[in-house]
Amino acid sequence: MSINHWTQGRAVIDDLLKRGQLERVSASRELADLMITQAQTHLESSGFLASVDTAGAFQLAYDAARKALAAILANQGLRAKGAGAHATLYEAVRAQLHPPLGKDLEPFSWMRPLRNDTEYPSLERSVASPDDVAEAGTAAAIIIQRASKVLDSMPVY
Repeated sequence: MSINHWTQGRAVIDDLLKRGQLERVSASRELADLMITQAQTHLESSGFLASVDTAGAFQLAYDAARKALAAILANQGLRAKGAGAHATLYEAVRAQLHPPLGKDLEPFSWMRPLRNDTEYPSLERSVASPDDVAEAGTAAAIIIQRASKVLDSMPVY
């Protein structure tokens, strides 16, 4: 089933474009498929690293989820940009897919700040734990699977 024109989330997308947080790019299913493949590889690598490099494993699981979400936008001819691009990415995809997929995408919202704290550690903030890696891996796998399924039905912007 293909959607030629949609309304769900359109106002959010239009606003993000207007504010310069999203930009139009050439829509590319080929790029979207490459990003999904990279996401799957990152997730597999995260599993391999989980017992020896918790921070690296978490960051790879996060990047797997991020690339899967970015693949949806790439397929539509959209890309998040600038400061807060990862938050914008989540906002843009969630606006279009919730409901029904919001619950499946929601873990990205807790993964993002923990990824930042893990990537840029300080003594005042917690970094990812082995349990976080496991939870992020499960969440990323679901996000990748959902992103793969919606590519055929998401319209080019």
